Amino acid sequence: MKKHIVILTGAGISAESGIKTFRDADGLWEGHDVMEVATPEGFERNPELVLDFYNQRRKQLNDVEPNQAHKDLAALEQDYNVTIITQNVDDLHERAGSSNVIHLHGELRKIRSSKDETDIKLWTEDLRLGDLCEKGYQLRPHIVWFGEAVPMIDQAMAVCKQADILVIIGTSLQVYPAAGLMDFAPADTPIFYIDPKPAIGSGGQIKVIPKSATEGTVDLLNLLHKNG
Repeated sequence: MKKHIVILTGAGISAESGIKTFRDADGLWEGHDVMEVATPEGFERNPELVLDFYNQRRKQLNDVEPNQAHKDLAALEQDYNVTIITQNVDDLHERAGSSNVIHLHGELRKIRSSKDETDIKLWTEDLRLGDLCEKGYQLRPHIVWFGEAVPMIDQAMAVCKQADILVIIGTSLQVYPAAGLMDFAPADTPIFYIDPKPAIGSGGQIKVIPKSATEGTVDLLNLLHKNG
């Protein structure tokens, strides 16, 4: 039986591929107030602005590539049962080769009905006002906006309860409910936390690696190899 590694990833791993996040500067995401482009109220006020914003983010995916950290995590599947739980809405984990990825906050390359959150479709083109689902409702980005429930959180909690090893990469551990997931791992689970500005220190089961994602995953692979 392969050990089960559960990996929680945040914006820090995608930042090294050139994807900016709103946490880079004062609540702005690519120059926009997040409350205008990442809330249901913003979408209601100005749907065209919100649709265009995510169209641009979707196009941006064509200009970025998975970095070495994404590739290193995918390679772990050779020796471990790996589940990645990501706060990121890009598809860089999948493009690097990871086969089991849970997206807590949605996915840029998917859209859904504005009235039926289970009506989800793959989408690679621009999404326009007037693009409707089969029931006649406006289609919207498949993104979990501020103030909305996180549909995948229960599945993520269940996965964390089964972790033999927990890895946290590139997250400030400030965004809930994602930040609370580490608490669901069994008490004796080794935890590796990779971040250049770690929010917590080493101690007990937690080993902090204060490095970027690409540098820290090298250390992680070495530690896992030593510990078998």
